[in-house]
Amino acid sequence: MSIIQLLYVFFKIGLLGFGGGYAMLSMIQFECVEHFAWLSPQEFSDIIAISQMTPGPISINTSTYVGYTVAGFWGALVATVSLCLPSVLLMFLVIRFLMKRQDNHYVKSIFSGLKPVLAGLILAAALLLVNQETFCDFGLGEHNFSTLIFIASFVALFFFKLNPMWVICASGLIGIIVF
Repeated sequence: MSIIQLLYVFFKIGLLGFGGGYAMLSMIQFECVEHFAWLSPQEFSDIIAISQMTPGPISINTSTYVGYTVAGFWGALVATVSLCLPSVLLMFLVIRFLMKRQDNHYVKSIFSGLKPVLAGLILAAALLLVNQETFCDFGLGEHNFSTLIFIASFVALFFFKLNPMWVICASGLIGIIVF
């Protein structure tokens, strides 16, 4: 087993793996268990379990653990960098292309059209978090205190332009005291 094979396998997965980390797992399993037989199915299952428990994207965690299992520290480093490298290179090329054409009418139109879409996506994600599980209170009546913290945070950020880190810390402290 060589480091070059790890580089090739994880670069290919990083380049062709669409659909997120979980979608890449089948590609990683095929290459590492079936094609190269670096790991047994049980070892791969153990690596997936560990990757799910550690913070970060599961595909990156899995590539790091596979690389370490196969070739030690340098294998982990090569596998992780190789998985991330295609995305970094593609983003570099796209940004370079867009920066050269930032005064172009079409590029400006695309970006002005993306602003409300991104705001809508952020709002949709925020609204998904407003549910019974995240806004329930103990002893103060349903939804009362969590809703008050939410409204106060919004007013502090939107109208008073306070630093978001101070608002997050204050909200967390109030939550610890109240709940």
